[in-house]
Amino acid sequence: MAFADPVNAPASRLISRRKCLQSLPVLGSSLLISERASAGAQVEEPLIDSVRTALSSAIANQAPPIPEFKDTESRLAYLRWLGAMSDRLKKKKPEWQIRKEFLQTVWYESRRAGLDVTLVLGLIQVESNFRKFAVSNVGARGYMQVMPFWTRVIGDGDPGKLFHMQTNLRFGCVILRHYLDRERGDLFMGLGRYNGSRGKSPYPDAVLGASKNWVFAG
Repeated sequence: MAFADPVNAPASRLISRRKCLQSLPVLGSSLLISERASAGAQVEEPLIDSVRTALSSAIANQAPPIPEFKDTESRLAYLRWLGAMSDRLKKKKPEWQIRKEFLQTVWYESRRAGLDVTLVLGLIQVESNFRKFAVSNVGARGYMQVMPFWTRVIGDGDPGKLFHMQTNLRFGCVILRHYLDRERGDLFMGLGRYNGSRGKSPYPDAVLGASKNWVFAG
């Protein structure tokens, strides 16, 4: 799948997010760098066919996706982003190959779902602190703390698949996009729905604050 812009999601979907980010202070490390998994109270609900198809295909995929680019400039922009994010993530993921595959997949799945990659990285930081095998006290799993019922809704019900990197990131991004669409693009409400705290500010504020750590100036 090729993307026209390797770093920023479509502007029409990011205006409300950027306004929220600009108005927030950087949150303290005690809130953002928790060793406990955060989320997971997503609510089981009917899914439209496109969402079900996107989630089902993730279970079948095993290898990290390979980004494609329309031109050399786009590829170089992506490589600059990858280098900058890799430096910031080094303490969490010391091994280069693992770090590269993780960032490559986050970038790909964010773009695929029409999400800002900085938002997704901020959400992962708050949800799991970049721990692949994180489990919350309500059973949510992996980087993006996906609830096990999602695998039953669209697959064979094996929650262990949510520890597979691409599956978890695909599920998390598609679910977040689904919730944002349900909330007509309202980022505050969509993030709250993802966390199971719709209408309350702590979780959206935490994610938007964490997102500041992953802004890429280019």
